[in-house]
Amino acid sequence: MRQRRATALLSGGMNALLVTHLPDVRYLSGFTGSSAALLLHGGRATLFTDGRYTAQAKAEAVGSKVVIVPKATLAKACEEAAAAGIERCGFDAVHTSVATFEAMRKAVPGKVRRSFFQPSGPIVAGLREVKDDAEIEVMRRAALAGCKLFDHMLGYLRSGLTEIQVAAELEHAARLAGAEGMSFETIVASGERSALPHGRATGARLPKRGFVTLDFGVVMDGYCSDMTRTIHLGKASQEEFDVYHAVLEAQEAAVAKIAPGVALGDVDEAARSILRAAKLDEYFTHSTGHGVGLEIHEGPRVAKDQKEVLKRGMVVTVEPGVYMPGKFGVRIEDMVLVTASGGEVLTPSVKAWTQL
Repeated sequence: MRQRRATALLSGGMNALLVTHLPDVRYLSGFTGSSAALLLHGGRATLFTDGRYTAQAKAEAVGSKVVIVPKATLAKACEEAAAAGIERCGFDAVHTSVATFEAMRKAVPGKVRRSFFQPSGPIVAGLREVKDDAEIEVMRRAALAGCKLFDHMLGYLRSGLTEIQVAAELEHAARLAGAEGMSFETIVASGERSALPHGRATGARLPKRGFVTLDFGVVMDGYCSDMTRTIHLGKASQEEFDVYHAVLEAQEAAVAKIAPGVALGDVDEAARSILRAAKLDEYFTHSTGHGVGLEIHEGPRVAKDQKEVLKRGMVVTVEPGVYMPGKFGVRIEDMVLVTASGGEVLTPSVKAWTQL
């Protein structure tokens, strides 16, 4: 079904699609190896990979013909495409480097080289934006696993621990809970470092008084989760309390805006307008969110002036933040599933003011 939907979107005389971006290969064939190319043509799918994956490919890529190549997997896929009588073969230019494209062209006969490969646009990436029921179930499990990890961390966090110790505890607990791995390098940013939107964990110690931001996610069955919570250690100042609640209000306003047919830019504005009213918008330095799935960052993008509209089955993050250099930062993030009538928060752990 996914393969047919992908080839149905080909245009401009293209009668085949060569897929090389590994998350796309997995989405269309089920194959999870680290070396592969997938050729869709004539209602058939052929997976090219190397000898390391002989058994794995046959087990995972059910419904696809598997070709084991001693070396130069992509070159073999291109040669087979040219030999199959394909006139124009689509490829995703977004994920194809200039060097890779030149190698693809050299692998086909000179007489067809000029027009054989045609950029098809991110066809598979577009299909992946809308999740089916099976994907949603996996992502719900991954998101809830993240919530349980945060609950665990609330009992672990204390002044004096290093950020690295916090990240290690979280990631160890994730593995024990059955995660395949982390969706990305865990962010632990405390005190003044909480003003860094992507503050990777360091040897800095958690303060007696101040914010601690945890941004993390787990991978289950190939699908990512993503959430951020900011807690406060010790007694907070009035400014810290007010900024936290402004971010919380902005985040909840954006979540409430989510529904099929709503422009992504309008979701971003729902959060941004709250922070603007609080005179904090200059400290909100990134977009409001992004799609999540087989990759931690995928379409759609929840950002200013985005005209694309939400569709039922999309899963996006909503993560406004305020980052005040030299002082502190606050970010709150949930994963939200677009339902028939609105949005379902997949990460329903506590967001209200948390002070330890």
